[in-house]
This record gives sequence, structure tokens and C-alpha cells, in this order.
Amino acid sequence: MGERRDESRVDGGDEAEAAVSRFVERFAAQLVQAGMARMPARVFAALLSSERGALTSAELGEQLRVSPAAVSGAVRYLSQVDMVSREREPGSRRERYRVQGDQWYDVLLKRDSILRNWQETMREGVEHFGPDSPQGRRINDSLEFFRFLEKELGSLMQRWAAHRAEHLER
Repeated sequence: MGERRDESRVDGGDEAEAAVSRFVERFAAQLVQAGMARMPARVFAALLSSERGALTSAELGEQLRVSPAAVSGAVRYLSQVDMVSREREPGSRRERYRVQGDQWYDVLLKRDSILRNWQETMREGVEHFGPDSPQGRRINDSLEFFRFLEKELGSLMQRWAAHRAEHLER
């Protein structure tokens, strides 16, 4: 009977692993559809679904069944876009990669500065081509869209902070 319990625990562990794997692959596929490269999407989903929100390169490689080089490239990209951070394991030379709870907020804030840069370039484009030329009208349409987004993003972020404080902070 003891063996049966052990088997069911193993089966339960395998089922849990399979469920995590399904989540990781499904969410990663959705991130890929949104424009993220496949390996960074898989690494991000694995980190997001990990109990601690942090894994080592070896743990990521084992879970995703990929090489250390694939993990390294994915983590480099995710670090550059501020979706994960690196930290040292206490007492070890190994690095651990962590996903923060507010990564979406940070990503959108970074996009806000990108939107401002695009707006400046688009303003220059409208001036160069003229607001009545076909190019100037198209560029101005984009400029107005990004002005609208910038304005709304600020108010959206304020509403998110209030919502988070009310519903998520413990």
C-alpha cells in the first residue's frame, strides 16, 4: 500500500509538472503571437509560473529542456527590456533570474518614453513633408494616435496604482 501512495505522489507530481508545462507553453505561444521571440517568451512564462518567481539558468534549462546558451540569450533579452532581473544566490556564484510582480507596469512606463521619442520624430516628419501631403497626413495620424496614448497611459497608470493598492497589496 505504501508503494501505491508513492506512485500516486509521483503521478500527482507528474500531473502538476504537466500542468505547469502546459501553462508555460500556452502563455509563451500567446507572447510569441504578440511579437516576442519564442525562447524569451518561454523563459518569462516559466519564471512567472515558478513558486518563488525566480530560477537559476540550470533550473530553467531543465524545465524547458533547452541548452544553457538558449537560456542565456533569452535572459539577456528579457533583462534588456526590464522584464526580469538578475541576482546572485547567497553564498554562490550562480545567478538567479527573477520576474517582478510589477513587470507589466515597468514595461509600459518604458514604452511611454519610447512613445515620446516617436512623437518627436513624427513631428519632424510632418514638418518635413508638410501637413497637407499624403505622407504628412499619414505621419500626423500616427503622431496624434501616440499623443493620445501618452495622455491616456498616464491616467491609466494612476488608476492601476489605485486599483492595485485596493485589490492586490497585502
